[in-house]
Amino acid sequence: MRSCYPGLHSINQLLYTCSKTRDEGACIMPLARLNGININYQVEGQGEPLVMIMGFTASRSGLMPQIRFFRRYYRVITFDNRGAGKSDKPPGPYSTRMMADDTVKLMDLLGIEKAHIMGVSMGGMIAQELAINYPQRVMKLVLASTYARQDETSGDTLEQAKFLQLTPEKKVGAMVGLAFNKPLYRFIFGLLARVQTRFRGASGRVGVVGQSEACLKHNTLERLSLITAPTLVIVGTGDRIIKPVSSEVIAGKIPNAKLVRVEGGSHYFSFEMKNVFNREVLNFLKSDAPRLN
Repeated sequence: MRSCYPGLHSINQLLYTCSKTRDEGACIMPLARLNGININYQVEGQGEPLVMIMGFTASRSGLMPQIRFFRRYYRVITFDNRGAGKSDKPPGPYSTRMMADDTVKLMDLLGIEKAHIMGVSMGGMIAQELAINYPQRVMKLVLASTYARQDETSGDTLEQAKFLQLTPEKKVGAMVGLAFNKPLYRFIFGLLARVQTRFRGASGRVGVVGQSEACLKHNTLERLSLITAPTLVIVGTGDRIIKPVSSEVIAGKIPNAKLVRVEGGSHYFSFEMKNVFNREVLNFLKSDAPRLN
């Protein structure tokens, strides 16, 4: 079985053999050893690399509407952040900078010098840290439904803030109800969240706590001006988890950032309004937006 990536920097870091599938050239590598933990990830499609980073407690499957769309145009890399999905859930503390380092280590492993970076919610916070600390690794940056820090202006909505004192398990379930604006999606994903919470083990609870603390401590506001990559900041005006104005704050701090407001879009409008989201992101990635020197 031949390697899909003959130029890997450290082939010994792979825990599973890479195998080529017939699904649009997908290359599946279940686990990689990065920064002392195992990270579950997958690579699909061909073309320029596009790294997608998912949000709070969610696995890479939450990006499925984007994976299926963008793998037709790009080499799409998705993974479960530390503390979520099939990746390890080590004791905290976690930070968004730490998870940005995980992401860069994965890029190193895959021999990716630079890539387009897209982050949703907490994934957007991780993407901010990556673009600030590793500017040479970012081609274009997409920040969706996210914030730069918690303060009077930006961060969690009042509805979301009510759940901060809940146990991690109850907090995740409550957030699902706010993440979607369509009743059917609230019902379906709320049910799934309750089932997952019931069977979540001790390590899963550790991951939830670690990621929650990382979100609360996240603060890039005064460093956003260091981002040099062409940046799209995209937000739904109906986001009930993160104040939509948070995206305006981010766009105002990043030089020449493009801000797109999607009318009525929920926090998870990348799923509910996937066609709109995917079109805006693709148009941006295909554009000739200049990079700052």
